[in-house]
Amino acid sequence: MNTIDADGHIVEKDADVRKHLSEPHSKRGPLLPSDGMDTGMGGLVGGMEHVDIPTRLKDMDREGIDVSVLFPTSSFAVNSFIERDYAVAYARAYNDFIAEVCRQSPRLKGIALLPFQDPGAAVQEANRAITKLGLAAIAVATQGMKEHLGSQVFWPIYEELQRLNVPLCVHNRREGPAGEKRFDSFIFMHTIGRPVETFIQFAGLMYGGVAERFPNLRVAFLECGVGWVPYWIERMDEEWEKRGKVEAPLCKQKPSEYIKHGNWFFATEPEEETLPYVIERIGDDKILFASDYPHWDGMFPYVVSTIRGRKDISEQAKARVLGENAKRFYGWQ
Repeated sequence: MNTIDADGHIVEKDADVRKHLSEPHSKRGPLLPSDGMDTGMGGLVGGMEHVDIPTRLKDMDREGIDVSVLFPTSSFAVNSFIERDYAVAYARAYNDFIAEVCRQSPRLKGIALLPFQDPGAAVQEANRAITKLGLAAIAVATQGMKEHLGSQVFWPIYEELQRLNVPLCVHNRREGPAGEKRFDSFIFMHTIGRPVETFIQFAGLMYGGVAERFPNLRVAFLECGVGWVPYWIERMDEEWEKRGKVEAPLCKQKPSEYIKHGNWFFATEPEEETLPYVIERIGDDKILFASDYPHWDGMFPYVVSTIRGRKDISEQAKARVLGENAKRFYGWQ
């Protein structure tokens, strides 16, 4: 387990999840609503997204990936569901599905979803997903949620994750932040939505005191690179110095100090030009490698080779980014 893809994807179909859903939810119409956006540009991109397991394993060999961590695609919408009972049932069904997929090869590690709409049910499902199904971590996409992730309503979930010694993965969707409706194209929405929503949740978790209250909880921010991290931490440090003691009393230290502790991680894009600067600012022990395979905007089959071929980061940094950090993040060492 030397090269670990910390953020790959399964492109689940409606039928994959439906067969695990209990009644009456299994009798619904489409399980996930469509926004009508043409992500494939009329078939110009995205042709490899629906790959079977043997093909995926061969592609991992071609890339040089030993282990791939599988996140959902459309099912990330579960945390925007209005009906709590459906969110609970859907999360359970998805977790059963991805556990079934990963039983086909020990090289595949599944990520669980939780119904954050119902924290009590989420705690129970986290325990089941980790201890019964053998899934590797918990992921959440926050668009559509009524509270930011730092809200104390979610603290029982973090308490359970810390107890189970499994991480929380903040992996937002392609859509915009809550209430944002000014997009007029997919490229506009895809550029803005995921990173801006991630910045919001990073600030919510930090100012809400989660890093202070749960010092052993490992958290990762995925799918939007690392170039934003120095800027955002510097901005938050300045805000905290002026107003933190009054308006963020549960955040006892500057945000940058919590990052130095080493339990918050960030996934890089292979070709990010700012990666050396980020390593200089936060260290090379907090950065994960993500292929995004098999999504249309990934770099298959050149993800690993792009990182290995870089001349602007050290061999130590490459080894950590490509595998060592992921082992620590997912608790595999």
